[in-house]
Amino acid sequence: MKKRVGVIFGGRSGEHEVAIRSAKVVIEQIDKEKYTVIPVAITKEGNWLSPADSSRWLPPETIARFADEIAQIDNGDIGLVADTRYKGLKRLDEEGENSNRERVIPFDVVFPVLHGTYGEDGTIQGLFEMAGIPYVGCGVLGSACGMDKVVMKTLFRDARLPICKYTWFLRGDFEKNADAVIAGVENMVGYPCFVKPANLGSSVGVSLANNAAELGRGIELAAEYDRKIIVEEALEMREIECAVLGNDTPEASRPGEYIIRDSAKAFLDYTEKYSGTGNNEFVVPAPVSQELEDRIRKMAIAAFKAVDGSGLARVDFFLRNDNGALLVNEINTMPGLTEASGYPKMWAGSGVPFSKVIDKLIDLAFERHEDRMRNKTSVV
Repeated sequence: MKKRVGVIFGGRSGEHEVAIRSAKVVIEQIDKEKYTVIPVAITKEGNWLSPADSSRWLPPETIARFADEIAQIDNGDIGLVADTRYKGLKRLDEEGENSNRERVIPFDVVFPVLHGTYGEDGTIQGLFEMAGIPYVGCGVLGSACGMDKVVMKTLFRDARLPICKYTWFLRGDFEKNADAVIAGVENMVGYPCFVKPANLGSSVGVSLANNAAELGRGIELAAEYDRKIIVEEALEMREIECAVLGNDTPEASRPGEYIIRDSAKAFLDYTEKYSGTGNNEFVVPAPVSQELEDRIRKMAIAAFKAVDGSGLARVDFFLRNDNGALLVNEINTMPGLTEASGYPKMWAGSGVPFSKVIDKLIDLAFERHEDRMRNKTSVV
């Protein structure tokens, strides 16, 4: 019997559009002979849409493979509730509990194709845990630690992984005394530096600062997306990525690297990453020595374990131009899965097509759920 997979996408995040594109690829690549996909879109306001309404967010050709199964599900307002009796979507319509209509859309497993806040930060993972539903990806702790760049770097440092110089503060600190915050950044990090929201990805809200005026504007931009701001030193370096797959014994792919054709670009912003401007090319394997590739893969697994990762993640590295030092930059616990994203490309370059990666991720979701169910919840 085919397993029913709830693909949840969109979400309350600055990476909402990227999540839709990632979901499109997942649904197109998943094995129709093994799985039935039930799409569930979450609006930017946080509304959960019925499978029929969610299907309209995706190209008709993407959803066509599962149109018959989706058509059999009645429409109506839905939501996922933290109650193990349902293990799926519960109808929230006005007909009440005594209605003869089916009140639950059950899932065997959930694939939360959600990037950023309310999707990659442990919040929705906690809901899945409460509902008792197996789900793809990192758990509550791993997701939360991987989302917060400050906590993440603290864990990397404790794992003795090399990282760049950085500092952080709250936007409230900046609003109270901007001069003191800027002076602190200049003292701890210096120029040039990157200013980022601590809890976001896809280069949303990121800017490069070369002086105090640019730093102030960068902080104001980042503060639009998060209460916590992180500032990192800007290095002359290469950016290399590595994909990780697994639970307790994870494996790492061959690394990849974005080759930027326009050397005037300071970094790959949101538009450069996802608009297909042709200014960059993602190359797998990255042009590095075998010895360095082995180090990258080993450090990627170490970073994954440092945040208690499970399922999947992408680990990003800096390779310094001046001294050849390899630094761990960050981990993404639900990396982009779009046609332009590095995670599927790195596994493809390692000889594993994305359809097989999806199979493995679903198997890992069940494995982790079964392992968690071994834990006692009562001492009686």
